[in-house]
Amino acid sequence: MPVNLLPPDPSCLNPVAGLELGTARAGIRKPGRRDILVARLAPGATVAGVFTRNRFCAAPVQVCREHLAAGTGIRALVINTGNANAGTGASGLADARRTCADIAALIGCEPTAVLPFSTGVILEPLPMDRLLAGLAPAVADLQAAHWSEAAEAIMTTDTLPKAVSRRIEVGGASAVVTGIAKGAGMIRPNMATMLGFVATDAAVPQALVQQWVREAADASFNRITIDGDTSTNDSFVLIATGAGSMTVAAADCAQALALRQAIIEVARELAQAIVRDGEGATKFITVQVEKAGTDQEAEAVAYAIAHSPLIKTAFFACDPNLGRILCAIGYAGIDDLDPSRIDLYLGDVHVATAGGRHPDYREEDGQRVMKPAEILVRVVLNRGTASTTVWTCDLSHDYVSINADYRS
Repeated sequence: MPVNLLPPDPSCLNPVAGLELGTARAGIRKPGRRDILVARLAPGATVAGVFTRNRFCAAPVQVCREHLAAGTGIRALVINTGNANAGTGASGLADARRTCADIAALIGCEPTAVLPFSTGVILEPLPMDRLLAGLAPAVADLQAAHWSEAAEAIMTTDTLPKAVSRRIEVGGASAVVTGIAKGAGMIRPNMATMLGFVATDAAVPQALVQQWVREAADASFNRITIDGDTSTNDSFVLIATGAGSMTVAAADCAQALALRQAIIEVARELAQAIVRDGEGATKFITVQVEKAGTDQEAEAVAYAIAHSPLIKTAFFACDPNLGRILCAIGYAGIDDLDPSRIDLYLGDVHVATAGGRHPDYREEDGQRVMKPAEILVRVVLNRGTASTTVWTCDLSHDYVSINADYRS
């Protein structure tokens, strides 16, 4: 069961003017489920993306990079679930390009104006007959209000769809920000998440969209981990259709500041939803590192804790074997780290100080704060002013079962 996560209320997902969404059930992997999503963008929309740094990146990631680099404008996105089209070589690239060409013919644009995305099993060819047959029904289904259906169509092992929406008003102009994401396993993004799409109806210059997509990723999807594996298909895309009443003229204007914050909030909530729906998760864990010497130090310590299977299994069992956290801090890669200056807190409990166990710490206190579904781990390094926060989950028996049965 997801950790304090409910399915999105379709009535709370604001349509984004200048963007339509359509889905289809093509049977790419499982019959009867939505597994194709097409998004059609208004002419003049500005689009930017960040993608996986996994060197074995999937064919659609390579094609997305090519089409965005062309700079000729993006008119459509096409996403399939059930098959990642990764580890598929030249034929996989050809399949991704054929998909773009078919969507382009259906909506009336150039193939280079289409961005393809895939998610699912790696090292298997796309079932192109089923995928291509599903494109026309998805285009026929295009509607501005289909955000809930879109969130469902990109799921793989997710147990719930993930969608978030905001509306802002600044200086008499309003803007909508709505986004969807998917992911539950193979989550250690090094750019974004498995798949994430956030759109606004504001008019935003291309350079600013490119800047914001990276900043939003760094504040959200680059701060989560479930199992420490960076996917071959990670993609996060930001779209500004320009079809609404708000126009962003400069990065420091009031509209830009408010819109950027709304985009980050939507991305962060989507990222946290991925962790809450982590495969087999029973705990949502916030790892907060304070007073580090540099941002890199803070991140290294936070991720050492968040990635550790020993720590994650201890949280699942509510076992206050908290020396595992000290161990992770010690191997995080800070060569001149002074253990005598570190303070470790679990919730409201001061666990360690001055290089050892806090004199007032009792194991029953540690067990008490490990029982709730949401847990805070605080590490104070006392080396400087840098800080960071990472979100993760525990590691349960169900995680093993889900991944052992993933292809069946």
